[in-house]
Amino acid sequence: MKFKQLIEHLKHNQLIGIRQYLITNPPWLTGAAAGIMSVAMLQLGMWKPLEYLGYKTLFQIRESGVLPNPGWDDRIAVIAIEPQSLQEYGQFPWPRNRYAELLSALKKSPPTAVGFDILFLDPSPKDQMLAGAIATNGKVVLPRTTKEQPVASLKAAAAGVGHIMHEPNSDGVSRDSKIFLNSIPNLGLAMTQRYNAANPQNPVLLPQPHNMQEQTVWVNWPGKTENLRTYAFVDVAEGRIPANALADKLVLVGIVATGFDQISTPLNKTTAGVYLYAALVDNLLNQRLLKRLPVLLEIFLLLGIGPLTTSVLCNRGVKARIAIALGLPVIWVTAAAVLFGCYFWWLPVAAPIGTLILSGTALQLREQYEKQQLMRLFEKHVAPETAQLIWERKAEIFEQGELEPQELTATVLFMDIRSFTSISEKMRPRDLLTWLNNYLEAMTNCIMDHGGVVDKYIGDAIMAVFGVPFCHTEYPEIQQDALNAVAACIAMHEKLHKLNEQLRIDRKPLIKFGIGLHTGQLVAGSVGGSRRLNYSVIGDAVNVAARLEAMNKEIVSDSPFNLLVTGRTFAYVRDRYEGQKVGAIQLRGKKEETVVYAILGEKH
Repeated sequence: MKFKQLIEHLKHNQLIGIRQYLITNPPWLTGAAAGIMSVAMLQLGMWKPLEYLGYKTLFQIRESGVLPNPGWDDRIAVIAIEPQSLQEYGQFPWPRNRYAELLSALKKSPPTAVGFDILFLDPSPKDQMLAGAIATNGKVVLPRTTKEQPVASLKAAAAGVGHIMHEPNSDGVSRDSKIFLNSIPNLGLAMTQRYNAANPQNPVLLPQPHNMQEQTVWVNWPGKTENLRTYAFVDVAEGRIPANALADKLVLVGIVATGFDQISTPLNKTTAGVYLYAALVDNLLNQRLLKRLPVLLEIFLLLGIGPLTTSVLCNRGVKARIAIALGLPVIWVTAAAVLFGCYFWWLPVAAPIGTLILSGTALQLREQYEKQQLMRLFEKHVAPETAQLIWERKAEIFEQGELEPQELTATVLFMDIRSFTSISEKMRPRDLLTWLNNYLEAMTNCIMDHGGVVDKYIGDAIMAVFGVPFCHTEYPEIQQDALNAVAACIAMHEKLHKLNEQLRIDRKPLIKFGIGLHTGQLVAGSVGGSRRLNYSVIGDAVNVAARLEAMNKEIVSDSPFNLLVTGRTFAYVRDRYEGQKVGAIQLRGKKEETVVYAILGEKH
């Protein structure tokens, strides 16, 4: 139990230098490694599925009313080519005069702009009719792809053109959109540009091609698509909607029917693609596109979470770790939800929480490894209980080189071999050492099997303590320590009987011992100088136990176990063991004598 000696011994023999290991491998370094692993997972896209799930969850929480929900801007509307319109006007595609008729019908309640999510790429006999209607309206925005444009006559008549190129994310959900492709604005942006043209006194701030070229924006879906004002194409064309229903609106025309241009949103498993551009118009009008952390900042965040997590969790108990491990994710998710609902920030959720879990797991594995190595190194030098204490207070030991003293109540055992001096004079030193070690090993096993800790060997004598290194303060615990001590003594007597039988066969000296037990106040801690330090116990209880062991030599009684205990110890064990009063001793500083009992055996 010489901590500094053991550490130096390990260093000199080039084994595991525990102190050096703790200095050169602080807990934050484990967290940093976990953070680096998390960043690598981020770069490889391994967090993406969970982040996508978090994205959907945030929208669903907001839609439930827990967070502020902006809802769809009522300046936006959709004219849908839906089943009713297809039933009345026939299968799609329609002749272009249908769209001319729609634009003519809109003259009664003119919108701010009309955007088509329907491509007009091939020439048609009705192009002139549609071109005339587009020109008359003067506010029509037509779609295009990156390589294909509308028919020339239609494009010339249109007020603007916007691309409708879109790819959903890997899970099929539409979260982002290219606001510019080769300087071509998105259809939603082109529509919002028409809004600015109609409202020069109060324009909204819009992205510009020089700083948004081929850059992604994140769509902040205002709600379920069924909550956006939507009219059937046939009802609008036939004048079956309320007067001025679409006046001054930003109107998008698209196919809203199964099998045509379907997308998925965080709130709709399937819906029409036209609603994506409606959502972009909503976001641009209200300056509420989702904002995300720059990639570099997210990397720094993950690299910081790892060391911070392990530093916070290190040297904390199980309950505190569980509370922190559960509390930190809740705090982060709450912060992410509030920032999402109030400020339209989409913070990463999976990667930070994943980093926290990785860091906590790495710390746990590191500590298990450290404990395994430390136990392996110390198990031959100290009792398992002391090794456990070393582990739990390792920082204190390896930083200060010693344990802080601890007051406790325990049962002290002193025992030695009778007539050892005369026996040792008759044996060769090598034979004596083998004989003694066999005895000490047998007795030590009995002590440790009953929860005792061998404090030291003093030649042939053994000093052991029941109730360390963990402080026992409750009566049942102290009583159990005393019971364990008596049980260990009886077990040692039985073991000695078997050992003597073998010694008799080997024609070696037989062994007889005497034992003293006392339960009292002790101080446990590091004892010694800076160059030699032991973990031991000191106090009056040690002296009393030693006096009882010596008294055992003087008392002639029918004690079958050569075991003497003080009245205090006997009070703890009298319900289980028979005892006989054999005398008393005067303790220093005590007015009354201390009664001594011999243990006779277990009650039946």
